[in-house]
Parts: sequence; C-alpha cells; structure tokens
Amino acid sequence: MNNNILLSMVVVLLFSVEATASDLAKEQRWREQIADSIMDGEEADIMVDGRGVFSIYTEAAEDSTKGMIVAHGAGVHPNWDQIILPIRVQMAERGWHTLSIQMPILKNEAEARDYFKIYPEAGPRLEAAEKFLQNRGIKTWVYVAHSMGSQMTALYLSKQSPVQAIGFVAVGMNAAQDDLEVNAANSLKNIKLPVLDLYGSEDLEFVLSSAEKKRLAATHNKAYTQKMVKGANHFFDGKNDELIEIVDDWSSKL
Repeated sequence: MNNNILLSMVVVLLFSVEATASDLAKEQRWREQIADSIMDGEEADIMVDGRGVFSIYTEAAEDSTKGMIVAHGAGVHPNWDQIILPIRVQMAERGWHTLSIQMPILKNEAEARDYFKIYPEAGPRLEAAEKFLQNRGIKTWVYVAHSMGSQMTALYLSKQSPVQAIGFVAVGMNAAQDDLEVNAANSLKNIKLPVLDLYGSEDLEFVLSSAEKKRLAATHNKAYTQKMVKGANHFFDGKNDELIEIVDDWSSKL
C-alpha cells in the first residue's frame, strides 16, 4: 500500500475517533478552573481505563451507608451551580454521600445530536462511580441526573441493573431524540429500577412534548413516577428548595 494512502487513512481514523469521544482537554480545563474553589466536598478521581475522571465527593453529614451518583447535563461540570451543586451539597447535609462525576462532553459549538455518539461513554464512568462508592462502604445508591446526563444515565440503566442501585431521578429528561438507540423513552422500556421522572411546567419544549411518550414507555415499571413542578424551568431556577425536598422525600422512601 502506498505510504501516502496509509498516512491518509491513519489521519482520517484519528479524526474520526476524536470526533466521537469526549473532549478530554475541555474536561481538564474544567478541573483546573473549579477544583481549587470547591467549598463543600473534595476533588476525587474515578478510574476509567486507567485514567482519572474528575469528580467531587461529599461525605454525608451523619453516619450513613447510602449514596447518590450525580450526573450533569451537556458540556458542563460536576460543580455546575444549577441543580448539580445544590443536589450534591444539600443531599449530603440530609444524610447521603454524594459523588458528582464529570460526564462526557464535547466542544462548545457541538449540538445535541453530536452528543449521540458519545452517550455510551457514560457507562464506564457510572460503573467507576459505583466502585468508588463501594470502596467507601456505601451499600446502596440513587442516580440523580439532569438533562442530557439523565439521558446518558437512562441508556446505561437500560443495559445494566446494579444490585446496589435503588433508584433513578431524572430531572428534565428529553425523549425527543430521533436516534432510537439513545432515545430516553426507549431506554425507559428496559429500566426496572424505581424512577422519578421530574420536570418543570416551564421546561424546554422537547422535555414537555415528550412527557407522555416517557410515561407510556414506562408502563411496565410500577415504580415509575412522573412529576411536574409548577413554575419550574429546565434548571429549576428559584426552585432549588422544592427540588431538594422532592428528591429527598422520594429517595428516602425507597
């Protein structure tokens, strides 16, 4: 084979891999920007293929063996001040060890559809988060995920059912994706865990329009609950207290 042709094939392959993988450089920039500013909790690494993935672990304020794995939405980080920071800190104050993990992300200009190919990358990160909690003596946990993070988590839970997992809280989960492999409604069809499908009356149009689709997809799951919070937008701005109360009340009953 001509060397020039071989070189071209290698370059194409490298660009193809880069285009369908999380932007690790952006992940590192997020870590550098926020790690030193963490006020509650501590920087932690979950290990995926020998590489540490940035996470924030916050111990419960009281002795506890229950935890929460917290997953953010598209393009952001484990200390995002909307939904993620309130959940990881305030749920720790209520007796839950929380681990907020860096989910796969793409460059700023990426569109939602560009993310479809990296949804499966969330699986190994969630598994690594589970091992992290297990190693700290945490016996049961709930997944709490927002927006695209909830869609990635739903895809993972449609294929895996960890015995120590007791519930899944999906906040602002969209099921309008035209890619059936990653569509959250299709994922719900195969999830047996208790699910709290939480969204706001002022949520994004895609979330609002797919609410019925999700409910119908989960009819097999008697432990599926869908709840709309009046006046809440996609980020629950001004509704953090209500968000925490709902998540804590539902999770504590599992």
